[in-house]
Amino acid sequence: MLGRALEVVPCSCSGRVGDRVAKSAKRRAPLWARLTAVFGAVLMVTSGVVLVGGNALISKYTGSLDAGTKLVGDPANGATKAGAKEIKGPLNILMAGIDPRDNKTAPLSDSIIVAHIPASMDQVFLFSIPRDLYVDIPAFPTTGFGGGKSKINAAMSFGSSVGNGKHDVEQGFQLLTKTVSQLTGIKQFDAGAIINFGGFKKIVEAMGGVTMTVDMTVKSEHLKPNGKPRDRLPSCADNTCEHPYIGVQKVYKPGTYHLEAWEALDYVRQRYGLPHSDYDRQRHQQQFIKAMAKQAMSKGVVTDPAKMLKILNAAGDAVKFGAANGTSVLDWGLALRGLDTDTMVSIKLPGGGIFEGGKYRGEGLGPNTDKFFEAVKNDKIPEFLLAHPEFVNTNS
Repeated sequence: MLGRALEVVPCSCSGRVGDRVAKSAKRRAPLWARLTAVFGAVLMVTSGVVLVGGNALISKYTGSLDAGTKLVGDPANGATKAGAKEIKGPLNILMAGIDPRDNKTAPLSDSIIVAHIPASMDQVFLFSIPRDLYVDIPAFPTTGFGGGKSKINAAMSFGSSVGNGKHDVEQGFQLLTKTVSQLTGIKQFDAGAIINFGGFKKIVEAMGGVTMTVDMTVKSEHLKPNGKPRDRLPSCADNTCEHPYIGVQKVYKPGTYHLEAWEALDYVRQRYGLPHSDYDRQRHQQQFIKAMAKQAMSKGVVTDPAKMLKILNAAGDAVKFGAANGTSVLDWGLALRGLDTDTMVSIKLPGGGIFEGGKYRGEGLGPNTDKFFEAVKNDKIPEFLLAHPEFVNTNS
């Protein structure tokens, strides 16, 4: 990474990382940048707009982001409207990235990321759930789904049907939340966000692209070097082929580059042909979040109110956010003003393929992941990482 990139090492209250945390506490990153670590690089301009135009203005531009309690709360019971002062750590936030789909297509969560904020409210730990993780998906009476084993990215699909062949991604997110809760033991997520990759491209475009480090050679499955879609095999016109594309393809080589929006999003969605497939993609997505935070901290954004408002406009098409206690995006922006992206730590969960009768079923988690989830529940992640440094994503 460029600049003050985080050297991701297990953190504790003492030692090299502890010293870095103490120093960074004296030079807090702007709030709009710190929010990036929490909401998937989407709300990085919130505080800046407040400073430019006040709370009324920010409310106008963030109103379309709020989905209320529908994502992680209980819509039947509702929630008492709370304010920023009611948002206290430790906090767990579930984020899901989806490809653009209409309401007639069942959604799949192509990326699932959990952000854990400790009680101190000054740091963020990110870990990804493999999209192909083979798990028990609980029953969901709303759609009549009886529960069963499947890849976790299908949970949103099983929970999204609203009848007449239509689907609701926010309703589907509720089943994803229940599934991740069952997997991790996190009883209640404090907030959730659905990020539409198609709309998110507009946010990156509004920021003028993003500078990030490419850590390995990656060939695009989907695009040509000019960004146009690759040609498809005539025999794969019915979308039944696993790899239907042919011809020249975009290649990302190791190094630090300023990527256009289409390049950055194409890079972080690739997994085919990578040594560790989806595990490499998870790392690249976490690197992207950090790179967006750094980009948001540049003078070209913070000193340009028009650009900040353009980003928030784009966010309305890209993100839906909801909190269990009914708090808004603005409330969370004010509550998380102490976060520091310089001390953000990304976690890699070990795992490998599960095969039944020689057939690939999905991914399974490796040793000590149950202990990691216990550390998340007990707000003891630094202590766990000190004992298990292999969980730290050293390439991000």
